[in-house]
Amino acid sequence: MPTAPLPSRDVALETRVFWERFKKEITAALIIVLLGVIGFTGYRFYSDRRAASASASLASAKSAQEYQQVIARYPNTPAAADAYLLLAEAQRSEKKFAEANATLQTFIAKYPQHELVSTARMAMAANLESMGKTDEVLAMYQQIASAYPNSFNAPLALLSQVYILKAKNRNDDARRICETILTQYRTSFWAGEAMQQLRLIKPISSPAPGPTQTATAPPLLARPPAPAPQPAPQAPPPPKKP
Repeated sequence: MPTAPLPSRDVALETRVFWERFKKEITAALIIVLLGVIGFTGYRFYSDRRAASASASLASAKSAQEYQQVIARYPNTPAAADAYLLLAEAQRSEKKFAEANATLQTFIAKYPQHELVSTARMAMAANLESMGKTDEVLAMYQQIASAYPNSFNAPLALLSQVYILKAKNRNDDARRICETILTQYRTSFWAGEAMQQLRLIKPISSPAPGPTQTATAPPLLARPPAPAPQPAPQAPPPPKKP
């Protein structure tokens, strides 16, 4: 039985009909895409120019006030992050240790994923040590070693604890940290330093033997006891006279 021929399709006519039907929507979508590309390109250009200007300003900054100007004019830029660290160093050189630590704490809060966060914490510990807060310094070094075990500052934080513990006469704790460095960083420079400190730590003093710990020789090797002294013979009484 012969089949009826399929009606022929006019592709050009269908395309024209589709365009006439949806030309407003297609035009709006193309405009949105074009504006997005232009906006992204403009933002990248602006960001690059701003970052370059911030870097140039930071390169010419030499004082704490100029570092603060870089931070205020170019926030959220890599140059601003570096300016925080340089500002803290300038404050430390002026012996403003508390202000330097406040600056470093702001840097850590604003850039928690920065690669120099552990370095900022080490600088905070150095400032605390300059202020004589030894217990806080020790706690800071412990936090750095535990929070950033894979950073280059971790073994330095451990070794810095050794010096403080030795000054506190906590030789057993210092010895354990030296052994930790030798175990975890055996192929590094810090392992040699830990070994040197381990040699300088006084050995653990053994307790004095008590009554039950007195060493006794075996019975066969013991010296025989000296014979007890015999009483001297008494002279006989004189004979009685008749």
